[in-house]
Amino acid sequence: MKQITKIKRLKLRDIWEKEAADFTPWLAENIQALGEALGMDLELQSQEAPVGDFSLDLLAKDLGSSRLVVVENQLTQTDHDHLGKLLTYAGGFDAGVVVWVSEAIREEHRQALDWLNQRTDQETEFFGVVVEVLQIENSAPAFNFRAVVFPNDWQKRTRSHTTTTTSTRGEAYRQYFQPLIDELREKYRFTGARVAQPQSWYAFSIGTSGIPASAVFAGNGTARVELYIDVGDLASNKNLFDWLLKQKDAIEKECGFPLTWERLEERRACRICVSRPGSIESSPDELGEIRKWQIERLLIFKRVFAPLVKAGLKQPTGVSAS
Repeated sequence: MKQITKIKRLKLRDIWEKEAADFTPWLAENIQALGEALGMDLELQSQEAPVGDFSLDLLAKDLGSSRLVVVENQLTQTDHDHLGKLLTYAGGFDAGVVVWVSEAIREEHRQALDWLNQRTDQETEFFGVVVEVLQIENSAPAFNFRAVVFPNDWQKRTRSHTTTTTSTRGEAYRQYFQPLIDELREKYRFTGARVAQPQSWYAFSIGTSGIPASAVFAGNGTARVELYIDVGDLASNKNLFDWLLKQKDAIEKECGFPLTWERLEERRACRICVSRPGSIESSPDELGEIRKWQIERLLIFKRVFAPLVKAGLKQPTGVSAS
């Protein structure tokens, strides 16, 4: 008989000594793992984001819905002080998703989050997430995020992908993107997202905040996959685009197809994309082909552009090709 042993649960302070200096930065680095536990593709926006005289631990964005996500974390069990801060931050950023991460959720705080989920609109969601650190004998500690408080229909949505009633066209988009998201998550571990939205696009993180890769149905009867560059600063966006454009031939060779390079002079952002004919009104067979085409190119975009954009953002300013 094979030998088996017990799993040992460690205290969070056994791993992270200080909340602000140790735990919050670690959580920022593992924001995508937190997103997976919530069925979202989270992208970090900022750490210690100011709200009046206070500072929010983490501000993130749900790429699938563009909602802002506030994350308040603590190394101990939940307390009243952090509950007050959580609500202050949610109001300060007009957040669509509110996440409280801790070692344990007190029963009265679980009830408070449940009450908020029942009384707020369907566009606002409150989560209580427990961080577990587990160890088997002398193995390296392993972490696990476990949602213990969540919106009323969250489990139903993550299982069956059902949401509120929407328009016929919105439902068509949702039905199209759901298999795309599921395949990217289950087969390629490309995303933590689980639920498609009734919209004509879906964005996915490639590892750098402000630069997602997206599958899109454009209004001109084309489907595309795009890298949308918007780190929040016009000069940084244009410099990165120009730095990438200098490597156009090598990038397109690595991708295996030509790209459209759009500096978008009238906007803050820039775009690099590849397109093909198609719309949500295409036949089921054609939509299947478009979905396959978008999945293939999303995987290529992440492989090719993920390391490039990280390197490009480290370049000194003023390296524009124009």
